[in-house]
Amino acid sequence: MAFTPISRRTARVSRFLGVAAASTAIVLGASGNALACNINEFSAEAKCDGTQGVITVTDVDKTGVEATVSVYLQSNGADAKKVGEQTVKGSKEGTTITFKEDWAPNAVYRIRVEALPYIKGADITPNLTTPATACKTEDTPTPTPTPTPSDSASTPAEESPAPTPSASEGTTAPATVESNAPSAAAGDSNLAETGANSNTGLIAGIAIALVAIGGGAVFFGLRRRGAGTR
Repeated sequence: MAFTPISRRTARVSRFLGVAAASTAIVLGASGNALACNINEFSAEAKCDGTQGVITVTDVDKTGVEATVSVYLQSNGADAKKVGEQTVKGSKEGTTITFKEDWAPNAVYRIRVEALPYIKGADITPNLTTPATACKTEDTPTPTPTPTPSDSASTPAEESPAPTPSASEGTTAPATVESNAPSAAAGDSNLAETGANSNTGLIAGIAIALVAIGGGAVFFGLRRRGAGTR
């Protein structure tokens, strides 16, 4: 078999085609990785769900590569605690996952994303800083008012009204005790009307009888004395 030498022109064209193919492969590979999944397609936000604080992470990866998202609370530049870990598949509209976290104002959280083989563990930058106002404010206790001297002084009890007598007690007059003695007013009235007391005749008769008895006693005494002197 005879060997036919390659001309310079053919060699030059072949070299050019090889370089172009290699460049195209590199560009396509890089763009494929960029389109598949990128850390810049993830974002995080601290919000309030009513009175409950939450941290949301949104993935806008159109290819829907499954990624693992981890949230860490920071303290002095280091992880203080792990809030939680979830998986997410992005979408063109964006897929959001929620972590319940009663975050404090101005707290810092680190969001870690891993989506192999495209993202081999990377943080969303910058770190998430929560708002300056918490979701739920503490209820301020109402202070107990200090009693003033006028309030502390005891108020005298109202006098209870005197018991009202019943109809039978209040309207019934006390019974009058009858007396045998003649009423002075009645006697004066009789004297004024008749000019004499109704008992005057009786008294006069008794007086006359007494005078008669006395006279008789005096008479018998004198007679007896005269008989004794004879």
